[in-house]
Amino acid sequence: MRLFEFEAKEILKRYGLPVPKGKVAWNPAEAAAVAAEIGKPVAVKAQVLVSGRGKAGGITFANDPDEARDAATRLLGSRLKGNRVKTILVEEKLDMVDQIYVSVGVDAQAKSYVVLASMSGGVDIEEVAVSQPDRMVRRQFDPTTGFGIEDAADLVSRLGIAADVAVRLTSAVETLCEVLLQKDAELVEVNPLVTLPSGELVAADARIIIDDSALFRQPEFQGRSSERADDTPLEAEARRNNLAYVDLDGDIGIIGNGAGLVMATLDLVDQFGGKPANFLDIGGGARPDVVKKSLQLVMSKPEVKAVLINILGGITRCDLVAQGVIEGLAETQVRRPVAIRMIGTNEEEGTRMLRQAGVHVLSSMEEAVRKVLER
Repeated sequence: MRLFEFEAKEILKRYGLPVPKGKVAWNPAEAAAVAAEIGKPVAVKAQVLVSGRGKAGGITFANDPDEARDAATRLLGSRLKGNRVKTILVEEKLDMVDQIYVSVGVDAQAKSYVVLASMSGGVDIEEVAVSQPDRMVRRQFDPTTGFGIEDAADLVSRLGIAADVAVRLTSAVETLCEVLLQKDAELVEVNPLVTLPSGELVAADARIIIDDSALFRQPEFQGRSSERADDTPLEAEARRNNLAYVDLDGDIGIIGNGAGLVMATLDLVDQFGGKPANFLDIGGGARPDVVKKSLQLVMSKPEVKAVLINILGGITRCDLVAQGVIEGLAETQVRRPVAIRMIGTNEEEGTRMLRQAGVHVLSSMEEAVRKVLER
């Protein structure tokens, strides 16, 4: 679960990390009122769950309430990197001296957490990480032991900054690690963490991604809609039905049981010259109603020209999959060619049912892919 910038900043503020003075606005009049309350130049920032908002025109500055109203009028309702802007954050414009990048996240390859920091924070931090990796310092840590003040001090000492700023930054890094662990986050990122002329550190921007699997331990997020602001309509529908679905750009619908099997199917379709339209994993032991909903969802996508179903029946029974496919086809007005490769538990019965219903059942993945690409 990705949080909006204003939500991430509210969390950081509760943990004692300074953030700019500001408020969320839902319309231009509210934006003007917030700017008037702040009483100085402000930043007007689109609240969307994507990075790179600055370069995409999602952050603008205003010198007074009228300019803030105009900026809000331009942003609200617009689309930014494919996401509709429904809210904006109006906050004080900071007089920045240095821009520091700090993030704490999961290093899947190392199977640990990792802290990253750089004195070259800002909009081009990704380019810095690639072209000047020596300007990025990192330190891995075990979540069972945490990341204490001594660990943070060691990391900060490698950045080569003034002593007074180093003390504040050390405390900030320790705080971000605390947020990560206590909020079950996959990522806590501040870019930039700016130094002011006074020497104070302020989180000018922030991102937090909460581990979906740990939401049951985070009461403050449990009342939040399961839908996400960046969901496509079909992804939102899938989420309401507890289906693991991701939209893709192609025209071959894909359904399988098990993420690895679905990914292998996507790769094979691509290798044979096709373009997958989606990722959909029905999981293990799926019942007929799950299969039916999955098939109907995939077939409802206008771009889909044919559907490939790939089932490896272990705890998933092939006859129940066949029942779901037959029911799904009977209850939808949409007609698309369907090919199925299905092996495993109750394979013979499932194959017999599907062939009686006029559905193509193939013995190998390669044959099934070729069949859907014939369309």
